[in-house]
Amino acid sequence: MELIVATKNKKKLEEIKEILKELNLRIFSLADYPEGMPRIIENGNTFRENAIKKAIKIAKFTGKLTLGEDSGLCCYALGGKPGVYSSRFAGKDKSDRKNNLKLLKLLEGLPVMRRKAHYYCVVALADKNGLLGVAEGKCCGFIGFGLKGHFGFGYDPLFVIPKYKKTFAQLGPRIKHKMSHRFRALQKAKAILTTYLKSR
Repeated sequence: MELIVATKNKKKLEEIKEILKELNLRIFSLADYPEGMPRIIENGNTFRENAIKKAIKIAKFTGKLTLGEDSGLCCYALGGKPGVYSSRFAGKDKSDRKNNLKLLKLLEGLPVMRRKAHYYCVVALADKNGLLGVAEGKCCGFIGFGLKGHFGFGYDPLFVIPKYKKTFAQLGPRIKHKMSHRFRALQKAKAILTTYLKSR
């Protein structure tokens, strides 16, 4: 069966494919449909709202099983920011590096104890008939004092896992995919997918 992941983010798609690889699914993304797909405006106030919107909109348009995902970083010292604005934190000319540098600037001078943060992920699944279910995952850590590591994307070079005292970007996919926010959400989503596939 085909599964469309409602994203154009190649690195995010790679992570989702890796975590769902044991399921018998042919996984595609919006990049595989360059023309005709409706534009998704991520204007929800929560990750949950955005994930559900993506899943339902693309599923209704294509008639196919769709996974909508929204995730981001929440820093306690910043009142939960960047939150739903994680991917566009630096504004119009956003990039992972610019987003990271803005975050470092905002946290400048704060000690480790005030740099606590968590990654959050919401996965929504839908088909042409509507929403099938929603799964959520969270991973706690803190924001480092400089960019470290070359793996992953987003805020991975800053997000330190206390157990390892290393960033996700240093730890790499083998460890990240066993404990990340996205892994935890997708593990729960697997149960929804498995039940759905059995009913086909």
